[in-house]
Amino acid sequence: MKKLSTAALLCGVVALSSCAAGPHQTRRSLDDFDQKMYIENPWLNGVLWGVGVFPIATYGAQLADFFIVDAYHFWGKDAWDGTGTGFEHYQPAATDGSLRSLMYSDAKFAGGFE
Repeated sequence: MKKLSTAALLCGVVALSSCAAGPHQTRRSLDDFDQKMYIENPWLNGVLWGVGVFPIATYGAQLADFFIVDAYHFWGKDAWDGTGTGFEHYQPAATDGSLRSLMYSDAKFAGGFE
């Protein structure tokens, strides 16, 4: 009985840990909203981070992704065809310059400071 419990626990851990991988649609959408809000009103954005609205919302979005979005995409689609589901970020219009993702080969950290 102990071996069966250990095997079931191990299977459960593996099944849930795979849900940490995925497109993270809810969290990334919140990040896109955060970016858009920062462009439009950096003071309000700073206040919402300071009083904990965005940190709590980020935690909630990560939970929603873990149990619903990522689990669905990993087990329902991606694990079986060997290719992952992508996520397309919202592109708000930059009003005061912009930084590029560090994933680009020509990106500079912090707008050029090295």
